[in-house]
Amino acid sequence: MNTTNHLRVALIQSDLVWENPTENRKRFEEKINSLSDEIDLIVLPEMFTTGFTMNASAVAETMEGETVQWLQNLAQKRSTAITGSIVIREDDYFYNRLLFVHPSRKIDSYNKKHTFTLAGEHEVFSAGTERIIVDYKGWKICPLICYDLRFPVWARNTENYDLLLYVASWPKPRIEAWDTLLKARAIENMSYTIGVNRVGVDTNGYEYIGNTVCYNTLGNCLVKNNQGTEEILIVELDKNEQTKIRDRFCFLDDKDKFILQ
Repeated sequence: MNTTNHLRVALIQSDLVWENPTENRKRFEEKINSLSDEIDLIVLPEMFTTGFTMNASAVAETMEGETVQWLQNLAQKRSTAITGSIVIREDDYFYNRLLFVHPSRKIDSYNKKHTFTLAGEHEVFSAGTERIIVDYKGWKICPLICYDLRFPVWARNTENYDLLLYVASWPKPRIEAWDTLLKARAIENMSYTIGVNRVGVDTNGYEYIGNTVCYNTLGNCLVKNNQGTEEILIVELDKNEQTKIRDRFCFLDDKDKFILQ
């Protein structure tokens, strides 16, 4: 696999059509095709084909379904990785599953660990049990989903990852928490941290205003849209620069040792 010290990432902040995978795929494909060929990774929101719905039985797909094949075809055609979460059914279980699709069509997947009890997600979706680290172009990437953001132990940088990313449907009333926690995760883990959130109003009347953002190792904002508008934000991450900061301050060397149970 080709490696690079610079990773160009496209963060797609978008409205979503409620429970309409066909229309959402069409809209995202148009956005993705508008990008230059110099993008290494494209990040989509949580449940990007449907919106944050609890109507899993009506919208769930399989790993052989249309959206997975669409992601693989698009990643291969564009020579870029694409990630975001969709509703997946396996046997009699539903998962809010993040898919990290490589240009080779290989898929790494992560099932959301912390289901959002306030919305009853835990009653519909099975919780994941394992965190993953994706190896892509020499970068170690830790992808998580929305509510996971509130649980810092789950995100703790024990594997020396280079990039922490969250895909989300995080509503407007709690947007200050979203921004504050993303910045905290970047600082405490000494890692680039990306959060991609949707915009618009869903069928349940919840409003989303985005605040899609990327913070660097010290918690400095590199790109952000807090206007509640659709936008594709482009950010270039520099691993050498991050390593220099880590070597200078060495905060990760003093991290606590623990075992998750």
